[in-house]
Amino acid sequence: MNLEGLEMIAVLVVIVLFVKVLEQFGLLEATVEDSVEDDLEMATICHRPEGLEQLEAQTKFTKKELQILYRGFKNECPSGIVNEETFKEIYAQFFPQGDASTYAHFLFNAFDTDHNGSVSFEDFVLGLSVLLRGTIQDKLKWAFNLYDINKDGYVTKEEMLDIMKSIYDMMGKYTYPVLRDETPRQHVENFFQKMDKNKDGVVTIDEFIDTCQKDENIMKSMQLFENII
Repeated sequence: MNLEGLEMIAVLVVIVLFVKVLEQFGLLEATVEDSVEDDLEMATICHRPEGLEQLEAQTKFTKKELQILYRGFKNECPSGIVNEETFKEIYAQFFPQGDASTYAHFLFNAFDTDHNGSVSFEDFVLGLSVLLRGTIQDKLKWAFNLYDINKDGYVTKEEMLDIMKSIYDMMGKYTYPVLRDETPRQHVENFFQKMDKNKDGVVTIDEFIDTCQKDENIMKSMQLFENII
């Protein structure tokens, strides 16, 4: 796998791998019982989700799609929330040859928008709406938020390196020993130089989006994941 291929992975891995989470939660099933709406309204689980109408207005999912998503979410998470350990367990199943814990930690923090240590159904479906139904800019903004580890509005070279290392660690034997130990840093140096247009040592969201939108391969690849559900 060359550096150009890894550059694409660095931006797209969020969307590609999240499809695996959907499958794990059974969220790609095509059928659902009508009682799901009643479940939402009654909120018999520990966390009370928003009503279907409100979530339908806030996302790009239909009422029926939200019912499907909720049934899968409730089956896997009866308490109504997902903690970080659940994310780690899911990714460990799909990447047993590597260590997915750090990447799962970063992804969990991107979904945990209010930083309370848990991801509710609302958090989950709002993020999912962006990843699967959002515009290219919406998806890239979400990806930028993942890279912006300390949430200060900028991505530093070290933050990008931390994310890249977590991807290499997760892929395990599929990258090692084919790629040298210094490859992650070399890749980040190249990618960061493209993005940091004013050479101030940080990447802004505008620089991030502009660079990605000008990359034909990234744009084509992102479009492949539209209308998954």
